[in-house]
Amino acid sequence: MRPAVLSIRTMSSPPTDGYSYETLAVSVPKENVFHVQLNRPDKLNALNKVLWREIGECFNQLADDSDCRAVVLTAAGRMFTSGIDLSDLAMLAGIVMSDDDLARKCRAMRKVITTYQESFTSLEKCSKPIIAAVHNACVGGGIDLICSADIRYCSSDAWFQVKEVDVGLAADVGTLQRLPKIIGNESLVRELSFSARKMFSSEALQCGFVSRIFADKESLVEGALDMASTIASKSPVAVQTTKMALVHARDHSVQEGLDYIGNLNMSMLQSEDVRIAAMAEMSKGKSKATFSKL
Repeated sequence: MRPAVLSIRTMSSPPTDGYSYETLAVSVPKENVFHVQLNRPDKLNALNKVLWREIGECFNQLADDSDCRAVVLTAAGRMFTSGIDLSDLAMLAGIVMSDDDLARKCRAMRKVITTYQESFTSLEKCSKPIIAAVHNACVGGGIDLICSADIRYCSSDAWFQVKEVDVGLAADVGTLQRLPKIIGNESLVRELSFSARKMFSSEALQCGFVSRIFADKESLVEGALDMASTIASKSPVAVQTTKMALVHARDHSVQEGLDYIGNLNMSMLQSEDVRIAAMAEMSKGKSKATFSKL
């Protein structure tokens, strides 16, 4: 497996035109697959205000990039993320301790919170499937981030921690809203959120928070890129419509979800992709379906 891993690293190293960031590294290691890395390894990929902003900018851009059909989200260095940067907490404390009127302080605080929420929600709103590949620690805001991804993989040494109560606050960027719907176990969600205990990879797999565990970071990234490549080879119309329908179904009744996909597919079923995919299936593997950009 070693040569394949080295090949992936080589392919992932060049920066991608139009995706220049201070805290993210973006590359295209496989056709139509974008690789986004949290890139503050010297700071354990702590989430500072620049990284929060650039995550939103990056995934909003990927949403509109017709060359992108799937995304792998990883992190450089020895851990995925240590959570919120303490300097940002100091900034929030500055708002609280200011001499401003209470209503004005609340409005300033609300703006910060909603900005951070919108940054991570950009992953969910991006119509391209996103695979989060987590190694070692994923703490605090990192849980909020990967809860917005579509698929979660991890390495065997990974652990997850809803850390916010340990720093005197309730998670407010998506964990408390998304995690219960991901794992479907309210008791476990409340245990993790109230106690801030660590959840290790085996438990994360058992409860459904991640769908696969890999031996180490190298095989993790390789596996995530392989799955992203498989997804990218499918009809972008079919894949992106599927993501839209799944996100909608999570927050609506079954009937509302049926109505929603019915309204989508009355137009999407007229796409040339249906014919192209059907012909490839009927060829029994003799021809490969090739889909145009979306």
